[in-house]
Amino acid sequence: MKAFRSAVIGCGNISRRHTEALTGSALAELVAVCDIREDRAAAAGEKYGVSYYTDYRDVLAREDIDCIHICTPHWLHAPIAIAAFAAGKHVFTEKPMATTPEDAEAMIRAAEAAGKYLGVCFQNRYKFINAKLRELVLSGIYGKPIGGKGIVTWFRDVPYYADSGWRGSFETEGGGVLINQSIHTLDLLIWTLGDPTGIRANCGIFSELLEGKIEVEDTATAHLRFDSGATALFFASNAWKSNSPIEFEIQCENALLIATDDALTIHHADKRVERIMDTTPKTDDKSYWGNCHSFIIEDFYASIAEGRPFAVDGHEGIRALRVIDGIYKASGFGPRA
Repeated sequence: MKAFRSAVIGCGNISRRHTEALTGSALAELVAVCDIREDRAAAAGEKYGVSYYTDYRDVLAREDIDCIHICTPHWLHAPIAIAAFAAGKHVFTEKPMATTPEDAEAMIRAAEAAGKYLGVCFQNRYKFINAKLRELVLSGIYGKPIGGKGIVTWFRDVPYYADSGWRGSFETEGGGVLINQSIHTLDLLIWTLGDPTGIRANCGIFSELLEGKIEVEDTATAHLRFDSGATALFFASNAWKSNSPIEFEIQCENALLIATDDALTIHHADKRVERIMDTTPKTDDKSYWGNCHSFIIEDFYASIAEGRPFAVDGHEGIRALRVIDGIYKASGFGPRA
């Protein structure tokens, strides 16, 4: 018997990464799924041979379930997580952990009061290339980091927002391209460079197709300043024509480090170019989701089993939310400006 019995709440697209990670886990066993749409819940239950529910409270009432995975629309993350902690469950939630820093703080307090683990799915921290880049930067072998760059240029059309029933609204999505698509890249920047102490930003709806159809931003740009003197340029947009590869770079005093999907390229000050390849097997799913859900999920359960802190807990998960909040306020865009 495996150490943990788990349930996935929310059976949309991203839930597949969680259900598959659980079915392949050495530590956790998938025992239930839940979705307000009975057809989706039933289909997932049949696929994995587990119980299905349409009300998450019925899942939380099961005493034999140790942990829940939250894969619901953003605005439900905090209330479901807080209820789960009250029911004595561990929680692993998709990003963003909440729609506001205040709700995220409430989740952290609830987890600590219950003595349970809270994990946030920033799986790209577990991607070999990103972790290696950070390791090299923090080692100091290339001198101090002096700058960073994160660029996400993707495409989302009107049906993407309209058909969901919750995207495109600050109340339910919490924001646009910042909190939904590019939060992973923003997290990598601050994970590597630290929390910014100064933010200058601009946000808005740049696509003529989306104007009047959504209230959240489809484009955002920010200049981040850190106490160390380093700065970072961050740009994200859903108004491009396709889903282009993410650009993630760190400039150190003696080298420029560039992370791509399959390699870390290091441009040394003496003009040497070094390349470190990522040999991790790829998945057949959306490339921009990355392929590390199974890594972060297994580490979450290993952390519980070993009684050690989890690397991407609530205190880590809230960091990107706080920067996003700062970007909205600096730009004067949205209800939190």
